[in-house]
Amino acid sequence: MGLDPRNEDLSGKSLLDDEGSTAGLTFEVVEPDSDAAASNGQRQQGRGIYLLPNLFTTAALFCGFYTIVASFSGSFEKAAIALFAATMLDGMDGRVARLTNTQSAFGAQYDSMSDLVAFGVAPAMMVFSWSLSSLGKVGWMVCFFWVACAALRLARFNVQVDESPKTDFTGLPSPPAAAVVAYYVWVGVDSGLDGQSWAFFSALVTFITGALMVSNLRYPSFKEIDFMGRVPFVSILAVVMLFAVIFIDPPRVLLMIAGGYTLLGLFLALRRKFV
Repeated sequence: MGLDPRNEDLSGKSLLDDEGSTAGLTFEVVEPDSDAAASNGQRQQGRGIYLLPNLFTTAALFCGFYTIVASFSGSFEKAAIALFAATMLDGMDGRVARLTNTQSAFGAQYDSMSDLVAFGVAPAMMVFSWSLSSLGKVGWMVCFFWVACAALRLARFNVQVDESPKTDFTGLPSPPAAAVVAYYVWVGVDSGLDGQSWAFFSALVTFITGALMVSNLRYPSFKEIDFMGRVPFVSILAVVMLFAVIFIDPPRVLLMIAGGYTLLGLFLALRRKFV
């Protein structure tokens, strides 16, 4: 009995694999295993994805989505806290993948898509809902500029990841840029400010941080910090003190930290030019 012609694509190739299953209708992810196997002439392919690092990425994606939902409902404090959680989770997924040797091309692409939602769309919707909606078309164009800059920043990072030094980033990373916008809104809401009255200043903050993401300024990455190595006991005390200071006034302290990192790139650029 011949094969059903409906099981062939336009090139005449059968859509049935060797086991008789429909190869085109699958939810499986297939990607090369390791570089070591390729160097030995073995073209092995691994089915499925690594669960642990992608759980962190999915959690960060959920927090970014929740930030958008909370912003539309006017719950800006919850939105900012969710974005803070997304930032923490985004910083953990890559380190977990490296520590457990579970890096993959799928995980890297999934992380970029999650970052675009959490640190691109979410803060833009947050500042738009609180302030920039009063500017009409100008407001949403500023937000689109932010989202486009975040997307361009992530795309540039993906294509230059093997060429860029591990000690710093080119352009302001999207998580601290998103933190500046989100915590700015949080401080405004906590202070009882009218977002519409601060619309032009909000547009300026959004535009500048978006432009810094696609700039050529160098920002330290802190990737050289070894979380598996031994550290002096005083380091733990410093971390405890940092958390204590943050909880004294979360919106303002977090905005100062994010703003300080943002200004650090400008300071380093000026120092390299004039010193």
